[in-house]
Amino acid sequence: MDKWRQQLINTERGVFEVFTKGEGPAMCVAHHYSVFNATGDYFAETFTPFCTVYLVNLREAGQSAKAEQPYQLSMLETVFDLEAVRKALGYQQWIFAGHSTGGMLGVIYGIAASASLTGLMLVGAAARDYAAFSTDCIYNEDHPEFQKMQDLLEALKQEGLEPEQRKELGIQRTQLSLHQPDGYEQYFHSRHAKTISAIRLDFFSRELQVFDVTRKLHLITVPVWIACGEHDVQCPLLYSIEMKKGIPNSQLAVFSKSNHYPFLEEKPKFVSDAQSFLAEVSQQNKAQMDV
Repeated sequence: MDKWRQQLINTERGVFEVFTKGEGPAMCVAHHYSVFNATGDYFAETFTPFCTVYLVNLREAGQSAKAEQPYQLSMLETVFDLEAVRKALGYQQWIFAGHSTGGMLGVIYGIAASASLTGLMLVGAAARDYAAFSTDCIYNEDHPEFQKMQDLLEALKQEGLEPEQRKELGIQRTQLSLHQPDGYEQYFHSRHAKTISAIRLDFFSRELQVFDVTRKLHLITVPVWIACGEHDVQCPLLYSIEMKKGIPNSQLAVFSKSNHYPFLEEKPKFVSDAQSFLAEVSQQNKAQMDV
């Protein structure tokens, strides 16, 4: 497996660690509290055959800048950081693709800076607190697997865990979000090895309590591809349906045999649908340039 190329990007908002791979239109991928390295990421890897993917470590992740103030860990400030990375790389616009909390960042990105985007890809995401209002969500206290997930998250935040311990805890956590848990080895067969930024996760857990941008979805003015597994226990399907209704130029792809990882659980269909969307975006951009 080819490694991702590491870059330390100097921006007006500090230094950010970025990993690059692929060829084609520029695409930014980020997750709100993951820490990436040169082994890459399953979601980001999906797009490298047809996009130049920039996998960004956010503030307090990897070798990226630290937060001097707590507010710098918020979703809006994170979008400003991504904008600084885009400018430093020399792009007027790029595509943003995000999975889970990365998709939530994408929603904020579209609301705050649609002019900087050619398209948005939101996978297994939501535009408001996904835990409080749906018992289908594994982070809702009434979900049968709630406590198991909480225990695993707390265990993963511990420092000093042996690699094998961390690996086993991560597998158990991921299996809770698969439509067919026994398929774990089939889906996660590469050596992508990311970790969690505890400080970013803790801040996000607080911010989530007041997160609701559903009334601003109409401000997203770029083409948007929303994808969700029908059985998603992290960001249940109803939140993707809600985004589809609120975002003017959007389309929704539902993956009937997937939970939270349709890009792995139904990879051929996911890749085909994603490529079709990106082709539409390219055609629209070309048409606009020809006017």
